[in-house]
Amino acid sequence: MQGKLTSLELCAGAGGQALGIERAGFGHEAMVEVDKWCRQTLTLNRPQWNVIEGEQADLTNFDARPFAGVDLVAGGVPCPPFSKAGKQLGAADERDLFPEALRVVDEVRPKAVMLENVRGFMDAVFHDYRQKLKRQLKKMGYSFVDWHLYNASDFGVSQLRPRVVIVAVRDEFADKFEWPKGGDMQPPSVGNLLHDLMGARGWTGVDQWRDGADEIAPTIVGGSKKHGGPDLGPTRARRAWEMLGVNGKSIAEEAPDPDFEGLPRLTVRMVARIQGFPDDWQFAGRKTNAYRQVGNAFPPPVAEAVARNVKAAITARRLYAVA
Repeated sequence: MQGKLTSLELCAGAGGQALGIERAGFGHEAMVEVDKWCRQTLTLNRPQWNVIEGEQADLTNFDARPFAGVDLVAGGVPCPPFSKAGKQLGAADERDLFPEALRVVDEVRPKAVMLENVRGFMDAVFHDYRQKLKRQLKKMGYSFVDWHLYNASDFGVSQLRPRVVIVAVRDEFADKFEWPKGGDMQPPSVGNLLHDLMGARGWTGVDQWRDGADEIAPTIVGGSKKHGGPDLGPTRARRAWEMLGVNGKSIAEEAPDPDFEGLPRLTVRMVARIQGFPDDWQFAGRKTNAYRQVGNAFPPPVAEAVARNVKAAITARRLYAVA
């Protein structure tokens, strides 16, 4: 019987994608993440994970050759080069780490690659960038290279959260990969999802709030270091939250008091649940650092769905005709 498949996680963040890949049946050989708070979060939740420290925690300094032969290279390379908020500079953005991710793939030569990014990656302005990426991966022996735009709500997550997943599969497994379809799980409304957390301190208005918060959440934003303090994003996003009965101007330390009146704020734990994290997943640091990690996360249920199909492809039995 085949042992557990292995992966190498790049730009691991707070572990959203890593958790989904773990659930799909992969064991992580190493996690590369430059942010110290994220590294602490990864170690806090999975002490057994090999979270790279020191100068190699920066992907630009990371030597992947000791991990040659892992089954999967995965990661969430920084999205600002492709996001409208980041001015969409693409390859001209110093934060573009796709070249480093490709270097790692070249050093490791895994059976498959799985990278996540923002919807802006699909914009017409990046057509040449995407085609160059595809050519480079095909030269390395990945005859299947494609990308797919998913909404997290397609996988039961209570927010839209559009994200692009890029998958490359080595020649001998390329014909076995299929994109997961999603759409089978109806996500709960924000009110139903957060009812217990919002009422944890006995707020008498929690049932009425639940009934009014009867849609899924707007896309969680506010994970950028340039963005400032913890809140639910710019004015447009806050207005969308207000329609759900939520004050998005800041993040609360705890649930509302019993006699609270007005629009309640979300806690970091509530936002993490909206992102698809389990309630026992802890985030290192105080509110601002913790919220930034949650705001940047790739929802674990989406990562799990794609990783399960990657696993199915690279473990599929090959049937050879006898001459």
